[in-house]
Amino acid sequence: MKEKIKHLIERLGENNIPAFYTNSRIEAFDKVMSMIPKGSVVGFGDSLTLRQIGIVDALEEGNYTFLNPWKPGISSEKNIEFKKQALTSDVFVTGTNALTLDGKIVNVDGHGNRVAAMLFGPSKVIIVIGINKIVRDLEKALEKIKYITAPLNVKRHTEFNPIPPCAETGECTDCNSSWRICNKTTIIERQYDNDRYKPIITMVIVGEELGI
Repeated sequence: MKEKIKHLIERLGENNIPAFYTNSRIEAFDKVMSMIPKGSVVGFGDSLTLRQIGIVDALEEGNYTFLNPWKPGISSEKNIEFKKQALTSDVFVTGTNALTLDGKIVNVDGHGNRVAAMLFGPSKVIIVIGINKIVRDLEKALEKIKYITAPLNVKRHTEFNPIPPCAETGECTDCNSSWRICNKTTIIERQYDNDRYKPIITMVIVGEELGI
C-alpha cells in the first residue's frame, strides 16, 4: 500500500494536484486545519470523513465563517443559500467518492453543489480521503459508488422521503426517485498550472479507512 500511495501522489503531482499523506486522522486534522486561515469563509461539501476526523466541529467552534448547509435545525432556504455562498468561499472542504491509482478524482452527486465547488469558484479546495476509497481505475470507482457508496449514503440520510430503492436493494437501479442521489457524475483528471490559473485543489490522503 505504501508503494501504491507513493506512486499515486506522484501521479497526482503530474496532474497538478498537490497531495499529502498522513498516517492517521489526528495527523490529517492538523494538516487540514493548518491550511485554513483563521477568519476564512469556509464552504462544506457534506462529508462523513471530515466529521470523523473532527474538522466539522473545529470549524463550527473556531474563528471561521463556516457555511454548513447540514447544521441541525437549518431551514431549506438557508441550506440553499449556504450552498451557493460556498461556490465563492475562501476555502471549500470536502471528501470524495473515489480516487483512482492513476490520479482521477471521481464523484457522483445528487444536488451538485459539492462537485460544482470542487470544479471552480472557491479560492482553495481541500479534499480529504481515507485509503479505503482508493481504487484501481475508473471502472472500479464507478462500481464502488453504485454498489457501496450510494446505497449507504442514502441510508444515512433519514430525511429522504420516499427513500430511493438502492437503500433496499444495495445497488443502483438507475431509479427515478425524487431523492435520487446519483444525478451528476464528475471526473477530475488534471488542473491548470500556468501564468493565469493556479491549482485550487489539494488532496489529503489518510492512512485509515474513513467515510463510505
